[in-house]
Amino acid sequence: MKVLSGIQPSGKLHIGNYFGMMQEMISRMESSELYVFIVDLHALTSVHDRDRLATGTLEAAADFLALGLDPDKCIFWVQSDVPEVCELTWVLSTLAPMGLIERCHSYKDKVAKGIMPSHGLFSYPVLMAADILLYQADRVPVGKDQKQHLEVARDLAQKFNNEFGETFTVPEPAISETTAIVPGLDGQKMSKSYGNTIPIFMEGKELKKRVMAIETDATPVEDPKDPANCNLFKLMKLFATPARMEEIHGLYVNGGAAYGYLKLELLELINDKFADARKKKAEFLADPAELRAILAKGGQKAREKAVVTLDLVRDRVGLKY
Repeated sequence: MKVLSGIQPSGKLHIGNYFGMMQEMISRMESSELYVFIVDLHALTSVHDRDRLATGTLEAAADFLALGLDPDKCIFWVQSDVPEVCELTWVLSTLAPMGLIERCHSYKDKVAKGIMPSHGLFSYPVLMAADILLYQADRVPVGKDQKQHLEVARDLAQKFNNEFGETFTVPEPAISETTAIVPGLDGQKMSKSYGNTIPIFMEGKELKKRVMAIETDATPVEDPKDPANCNLFKLMKLFATPARMEEIHGLYVNGGAAYGYLKLELLELINDKFADARKKKAEFLADPAELRAILAKGGQKAREKAVVTLDLVRDRVGLKY
């Protein structure tokens, strides 16, 4: 089974990225034909700073590798190193109904958050569809907020297959209900564009400041609280053991949950979870030439797969004569 997903290098990767996608992909290395890529072309919709994008791409690669991704057990590359994706995006664009793209909520959400409206931002779902269909992916781990974009990929695959003959695998979403949407400091979905994240590799005073800033209500310690509507409880659940979460749940419903102490406990859990990965990331970043070599090798492997699909597409639509 081919499993594919990508991540944007538009800022520091955060625990929402980790639990929403990265952990899932790393866990599939032994059981799937795995495709993992850094979506720098998508990042251009919001990042117009050359150094920030280039540095972010290398940092995202170091993050994945430090967290346990083995480039010898998957195809790991940078999106723009496979130019075939741009040609497929155009072909799919000629089939994409305007109404289908206009219904995608992500464009309006991002514009509302201050990202500049652009054709690239509007047509983002078509590029995402090309990313998926180019490699004939069977499964795509996505958060609930990206499910609509995967539906676009499915619609375009089916439309192309109906008009030109069986060409694309119609992908299925893989959504973990427990981590589909990781809450940010303010309770919204954790997102770089919302400025409410806890970066994976942040440490020291900066990390403590972020954790202590998690929004909670003003219910007194001794009063019962609703864990289902508490950002802190949801974040604790990602890190603490089931046995500990049972204890914490009891403190919420019976009274006795002290937010300040629980935040300090969460801080310790985050530090413990990512301590080894922090050291490994520093080692990768100390040798950027090696990072680039790993990504270049992955790009070659990805392109070998991509050209097969694109050659078939070109033949189907009449671009081979």
